[in-house]
Amino acid sequence: MELEEMTAFFTSRLDLYDEHMLREVPGCRAGYARMAALLPEGTARLLDLGCGTGLELEPIFARFPALKVTGVDLTAAMLDRLRAKFPDRELTLIRGSYVGMDFGRACYDAAVSFETLHHLEPEEKGALYRRVWEALTPEGVYVECDYIAATAEEEEALRAEHRRLRMEAGAGGDTLYHFDIPCTLEHQRALLEAAGFVQVTAEPLEGDTVLLTARKVTPTGA
Repeated sequence: MELEEMTAFFTSRLDLYDEHMLREVPGCRAGYARMAALLPEGTARLLDLGCGTGLELEPIFARFPALKVTGVDLTAAMLDRLRAKFPDRELTLIRGSYVGMDFGRACYDAAVSFETLHHLEPEEKGALYRRVWEALTPEGVYVECDYIAATAEEEEALRAEHRRLRMEAGAGGDTLYHFDIPCTLEHQRALLEAAGFVQVTAEPLEGDTVLLTARKVTPTGA
């Protein structure tokens, strides 16, 4: 197996991407609709990490037509496809890596990521969660749909293989490659809580896909 750089991977698969996600990836079709339902009432500003072609935004816009979305993605072709899908929506699209990006302070009512963070090492993911936490308003909610590893042994084996392949390829530390290194559910929850999130809940979908919901603060009276 050879590592493929992330942008090249998704650019080459652009025309097949939507159909693949909707029909072939377990849990995705249900996950898109369910993610929209989990966002707080009155959500007006949304941060979308790894927004791709915007599949998750279709049901979200159906619920919040006036929503202002900031989307971040590495792949220019996917962002172009997203713009074409939603020409009349208020979109701020940023081409770049959300790893290390500053999202501001208390700027968003909610943040989402769909099947994207499983490409990150836990240390990167934990630091990202903290920046997302900082970017949310006090009532803000973060919703993540992603794969999980079944066991700690599986997680560690995937991470070890990822490191081996990067070393073999002479891959630089800042370059993102398409390789799945999901965490276990327990590890995911621990990373979110360490970043400051509370009331972290998990909703299993089909296969090894899980919807995680985390709040910035505990609601008054809860």
